[in-house]
Amino acid sequence: MLDRTFGALADPPRRRILEHLAQGDHCVTDLARPYAMSLPAVSKHLRVLEQAGRVRRRRNGRVHSLKLDAKPMREASQWMEEYRSFWGNSFDRLDEYLKQLQTKETP
Repeated sequence: MLDRTFGALADPPRRRILEHLAQGDHCVTDLARPYAMSLPAVSKHLRVLEQAGRVRRRRNGRVHSLKLDAKPMREASQWMEEYRSFWGNSFDRLDEYLKQLQTKETP
């Protein structure tokens, strides 16, 4: 599931679509309006987001309404949080090492 979530987030138009959906439900045409993209192109992005579990679609006649599903993002956030302390410690060690190098170079 993480691969699909990060894959879906890797594309800037999909991230912008998710930003719009974070403000509330929208239909496909509303989501397509701000972009210089055809409706089929937007629909492809939406399918990727749906397959990643980021978006849920509800159909009312011919109108497809889309809703953000935040659960996969929480899972991705938890995964990243596990590595935050690792990277924080690594950067702290790098910072100390660079300071030592600067001290040795200063006459």
